[in-house]
Amino acid sequence: MTKRKRMHNQRTAKAVERKALALDAPSIPVPLMSDEQRLRIERRSVLDRITSNGTISACVMILAAVAAVICANTDAYYALHEWFALPVSIGIAGWEFSFSFELFVNDFLMAIFFLLVGTELKYEMTVGELRRPRQAMLPMLAAVGGVIAPACIYAFVNRGGAVYGWAIPMATDIAFALGVLSLLGNRVPPAIKVFFSTLAIADDLLAIVAIALFYGHAPSMMWLGAAAVVTALLVVLNIRRHFRLAPYLALGLVLWFCLYQSGVHATLAGVILAFTIPARSDIDAGGLVEWVRAKLPELDDRYDDEAHILGQHDFTHAVNGVERVMHRVTPPLQRLEHAISTPVNFIILPIFAFVNAQVRLVGVDPATLLFDPVALGVYFGMLLGKPIGIVGMTALLVKTKLAELPTGVHWPHVVGVGILGGIGFTMSILIAGLAFTEIPAELLAAKTAILAGSISAALIGLIYMHFVCHKRA
Repeated sequence: MTKRKRMHNQRTAKAVERKALALDAPSIPVPLMSDEQRLRIERRSVLDRITSNGTISACVMILAAVAAVICANTDAYYALHEWFALPVSIGIAGWEFSFSFELFVNDFLMAIFFLLVGTELKYEMTVGELRRPRQAMLPMLAAVGGVIAPACIYAFVNRGGAVYGWAIPMATDIAFALGVLSLLGNRVPPAIKVFFSTLAIADDLLAIVAIALFYGHAPSMMWLGAAAVVTALLVVLNIRRHFRLAPYLALGLVLWFCLYQSGVHATLAGVILAFTIPARSDIDAGGLVEWVRAKLPELDDRYDDEAHILGQHDFTHAVNGVERVMHRVTPPLQRLEHAISTPVNFIILPIFAFVNAQVRLVGVDPATLLFDPVALGVYFGMLLGKPIGIVGMTALLVKTKLAELPTGVHWPHVVGVGILGGIGFTMSILIAGLAFTEIPAELLAAKTAILAGSISAALIGLIYMHFVCHKRA
């Protein structure tokens, strides 16, 4: 008998013995890991719960904005302003591409934020509320009302003036708004959260369309054509069922560069990339359990509990095969969202808030700023336009029987959603920067109003929903 055969028989005997022991003492589980390893995993799960908490991420972004306002009104402002203007250079084989740190944040890092927004949109359109048109119609059309009314209020206040900033008060900040709503805990009915989430996602989609159509430069047809070719390649990858993320991300970088050069706002590359990444699994999930069950005897047969794991090549090879299959179960879209959500919420958005919330009020006449038409249009567009548009459109659809309120959602809840919809921090600041790039005074007025409007909407909405939800409970 050969040595290999003898070892195989010994392993088989040990496997049979282990199974017999397991049958004799089923209440004694085989320890899978040490106590130290278990504690490490538990600490990791706690960290995951913290980083996935919308309230915490919203608080981090608010702290970054508060720090920005404080720094902007000290002597540190000049050093920061100079630092933000420093060029970021990328050189490849003698070719160099350069832009300022502020543009790097607003054009490149925010493209990653838009990539996350795109994954959320695609998720909702695939398995969420947006896949059922009838159920999604009410919050989506309410979002349209919540876009039109603020824009009209702003345009009316600024008629004959800086009308170009009409889109500033129309956007709802998903992370900030849902973070505020989550402060109320379980008192908020699940139907309200679903209604508000769908509305905020549709609102973001409308803001993305507005940026694409109205806030780019005169487009270069050559670079737009190159972007179309790259997009076609991404679609081909999806159709041919490529499930590795690396090719998509590499083409996504090329797409971003083409859009940046074309004059269309480059952050749109993130949304386009998200919609081309597969949302399917590369494995037939229906047969996965049976496949794993069939693999277990093979793993059990190849394992030798007396040998070091490094020397058990047959066992580790079999386990590696199982790992490769299990890795392909999770759709690439979901893997991408899991990979970028924490960096976006805890690094990119706070950096964006710190760079763009530099509101310097030193030497500024408060009365002039207070009565600036841009500030008034943005503030009242957010604080009044949002609830008027959302509640008005919802009432119109319900009264004409084109839609009905979801079960568990009542009219006081819709009013609260309308108020919280006025929280427009991230998207609003981005649009303000695009609208008033060359007009510092108007940009200052817009940013001040955005901060004031978002804080007012958050506080009023939180207090209002506290009483409404408490009364309904």
